[in-house]
Parts: sequence; structure tokens; C-alpha cells
Amino acid sequence: MTATDRQSGYADRFDYRVDILRRRNLVSAARNGAVLARSTRALLIDEQNHGLVFYFPREDVRLDLLAPMPEKSSYCPYKGEASYWRRAGETGEAIAWSYEDPYPEVAQIGGYVAFYQDRVTVSVGIAEALHTAPAANPG
Repeated sequence: MTATDRQSGYADRFDYRVDILRRRNLVSAARNGAVLARSTRALLIDEQNHGLVFYFPREDVRLDLLAPMPEKSSYCPYKGEASYWRRAGETGEAIAWSYEDPYPEVAQIGGYVAFYQDRVTVSVGIAEALHTAPAANPG
């Protein structure tokens, strides 16, 4: 069953908050010394009753270091159906998840990958300064 087969939890709880904040900071996720993701385009998700989580654009994730877990999925009434990955070459627990077809209210997270922060090390660096042209000197 996909999220599109179920009614969004927002129908009953229109005030439920899943805030999606775009970040320019350099954010990375690593496990046992291997960098699994590195991005300056991560989304910071601040969901009501949950901790903060960074979601990485799929293009910035080393999918070659992850193995899909087709036997594992879960459902969130506010985001939809999640799929999972473990570290390639390891057995056991999932270390990452994504929502391939999220509900419209959180459509921005589609195609992004998040990591369990107790299973990988997520680091946040300083955002690069935006470069703008200097103002013209009137003279």
C-alpha cells in the first residue's frame, strides 16, 4: 500500500507541523569513517514531537555504499510510506530512509535521504557566504 492509497493524517490534524527548512550549510553523514552523504543543499526537517533530521538530496548520497532493504518499510500518516537502506556489506539495522512518494504537504522531501543520527555521524559545517556584486560608488 502506498501513501496515495491512504488518507493523509493532515485531514484529521490540519495543525500538525512538519517544517521543512532549506540549509546552505555543509552537512555530511558518515559511518565507520566512510562519508555516505555530503551536501550544501540539505533540508532540515523539524517535525512536531520528533527530533531534528537532515534530509540529503539523493544526488549527494553515496548510494553505492548503501544497500536497499526491500523487506522493510513503514508508514507515517504525515509523510507517507518510507523505504530503507543499510550500509552495503553489513547485515542488520537500517541506517537511512526516504519517502519516494510523500504526501503533498511535504512533497519537498521526495527524492531525499535521511540517516539515523544514532547510527551514523551527522556533521554540520558553516554555510559559505553568498557572493554579491559590490554596490556602485555614486561618486
